Amino acid sequence: MSNVWIFSVAATIRATGLFLFLGGLLLGGWMARAETPPLAVTNLWVFDFKGQLPYNSSQSAPAIAEDGTLYQATFYGILYAVTPDGREKWRFQVGREIVSSPAIGDDGTIYFGSRDGNFYAVTPAGKLKWKFATAAWVDSSPAIAADGTIYFGGWDQTFYALQPDGTVKWKYATGSILDSSPAITGDGTIYFGAHDRNLYALNPDGTVRWRFATRGEIISSPAIGAAGTIYFSSLDGNLYAVNPDGTEQWRYHTGSTTKSSPVVDADGNICIGQNDRTLVVSREGQKLWHSGSPVPVEVSAVAVPGRFYYSVPWRTVQAVGSPDQRLWQANLNANVSAALVMDRAGILYACAGGWLYAIRPPGEALPPANSPWPMFRANARHTGRVGK
Repeated sequence: MSNVWIFSVAATIRATGLFLFLGGLLLGGWMARAETPPLAVTNLWVFDFKGQLPYNSSQSAPAIAEDGTLYQATFYGILYAVTPDGREKWRFQVGREIVSSPAIGDDGTIYFGSRDGNFYAVTPAGKLKWKFATAAWVDSSPAIAADGTIYFGGWDQTFYALQPDGTVKWKYATGSILDSSPAITGDGTIYFGAHDRNLYALNPDGTVRWRFATRGEIISSPAIGAAGTIYFSSLDGNLYAVNPDGTEQWRYHTGSTTKSSPVVDADGNICIGQNDRTLVVSREGQKLWHSGSPVPVEVSAVAVPGRFYYSVPWRTVQAVGSPDQRLWQANLNANVSAALVMDRAGILYACAGGWLYAIRPPGEALPPANSPWPMFRANARHTGRVGK
């Protein structure tokens, strides 16, 4: 189920000033000078989700286990285990669509929710460990605390804390749909957004620490910065920075209504998809640069030292180190449909419609940025917490 092939992209612009001008417009107006020389991008393999269906797409980002196994869920209710060289290891079928991105526990258990109303725990061998029934869809991706507690929200308007054996530790009713995925800080505080327009901070025992009100539903997932600052977007069109005590640090008005979640680089800069652009904002809330897109940017980027890797429809992933420096570009079969993920060796994984790509960027292998939240769900295992 794999196909090893190599391709080179990001051709050098050799054309006239008019071509450069038009290219700059297509990229959102930020490309002012010629690009760097072409660099080879190695596509290690492509895994096809076809299965027994004509088109098996996914909005779920893959999670990577310590042994390199990738767990990829699809919109047709299949969780795939994919070997590090791109072959199917096993598949696990559930009753309905999976939008939730899987998370991997310290013991290798894979956790995820489904639109069949259940939350699942699956062993590394692909066997059901347990399932927990809720009253509605579970699109929220789970977070796993250091003590093994699993947190997630549901369309049944309830936020859940489960023990590693699948029993309820506690639950909290918000009275509103929850599809935002939780984030956990080093002290165990849990943050998540809701359709009631609030960002919640809960203590590990399930009591409310504080609520932060916005003027729009919160469908994206929060990220946590080095000083404990919580970054998130709301459908009121703002990107927010909130202090650990629940006070507002700043807001940046973008006008966005996309569900892309922020990531943070080692300098504290925040990268997020905002309608028809990818936006980078400083830790002080000032716009640094943006890259345009012909369609809304719904998926999250990856921060690496000195650059961001992100999706640019149509059908590309690219690396940008500064507003005028596009370092490379990889062409895919479809638009990226889920958050990008990177392992410690610097291999980038992109889910694009019905395919999962393993891409080796050119040059020196760069690990994820040394920040608490360099990618969606904080790390490649998708634990959704600061720290390992």
